[in-house]
Amino acid sequence: MSLGFLIDMDGVIYRGSQLIPGADRFISLLQERDIPFLFITNNSQLTHRDVAFKLRRMGVHVSEENVFTCAAATARFLASQKPGGSAYVIGEGGLSHALHRNGYNVVEKDPDYVVVGEGRNLSFENVEKAVRMIDRGAKLIATNMDSNCPTEAGIRPGCGAIVAMIERATGRKAFSVGKPSPVMLRTARKALGLATAETVIIGDTMYTDILGGVQMGYHTILVLSGGTTRDDLAHYAYRPDEIVESIANLCPRIEARARPQAFTNSL
Repeated sequence: MSLGFLIDMDGVIYRGSQLIPGADRFISLLQERDIPFLFITNNSQLTHRDVAFKLRRMGVHVSEENVFTCAAATARFLASQKPGGSAYVIGEGGLSHALHRNGYNVVEKDPDYVVVGEGRNLSFENVEKAVRMIDRGAKLIATNMDSNCPTEAGIRPGCGAIVAMIERATGRKAFSVGKPSPVMLRTARKALGLATAETVIIGDTMYTDILGGVQMGYHTILVLSGGTTRDDLAHYAYRPDEIVESIANLCPRIEARARPQAFTNSL
């Protein structure tokens, strides 16, 4: 049986601008053994190329083909729903770029969709435009529903917080494509050519990475190098299959050419 990994980044591979010790070794081992993997992220701000460049500067030598963002997942979903459509975007360059690559027009008037990602360029004028567009019939799409985003200076409002304001004003609920949505996680798995039983998801966040993996039937590994502690697990009705301190703890199993069954031991 094959084996492949869907790997979150912030809190798993790095924290802020600092590489988590051993993360580069884990990725190198996957590459040496031709084990397929994708970095999956709910950050819609950067393009795949930008993300890969950021990782390479940290010493993780990957290409943009190893990256899958919620912006790309959203753009692919919209292209499948309404090819050649239009969108008004609240977000940054990575989201607009992904929409363009999938044949979408980014417009300021009468869009088919209002698409919301995270970013720091938000203004009340943007929100007001979006509300009026939705009131006139545009559909509301969220790249993800994360309520906040971690930064080196602390948390800031995430995409979900922006979407909540628009939902409240319009009375319409957004459709979210990013983690834990099966839309993103199924697309990522298929991109690696894996079956459900062959897919391992590694993340540091219970309500995105682990919840999404549980819902999809993937093997789930929670790392404690990010924003979740063991004590936090008491607040959730679901659990990961495994808990490790860091992704570095998984290196010996790859080095030993561990069989897929080695990743299916419950706690």
